[in-house]
Amino acid sequence: MAKGMGAMMKQAQKLQAKLARVQEELGAKEVEATSGGGMVTVRASGHQDILSIKIDPEVVDPEDVEMLEDLVLAAVQQARQKAADMAEAEMQKATAGLIPPGMSMPGF
Repeated sequence: MAKGMGAMMKQAQKLQAKLARVQEELGAKEVEATSGGGMVTVRASGHQDILSIKIDPEVVDPEDVEMLEDLVLAAVQQARQKAADMAEAEMQKATAGLIPPGMSMPGF
């Protein structure tokens, strides 16, 4: 039994190191999302940090600030969702065969 436990511990340490590496790599990856037919573009890191927001000057209308706010919000939400989906996919690739299907990874 002790030998089996040691092997499990080694496997857990390998998994932990692999997940840490994936988390680090996610910080260097980026996603992009747009709204309003490309009028607002948001870039986010794999950690869901917003890196930049670009707004086409044509969409800036002092008479309709609310529309611009909605476009920015929609693009930010889409970028964060894309980043979260990318992170989940990367974690699933990293843990393929190591974690039983359907078992969740809290914190990832």
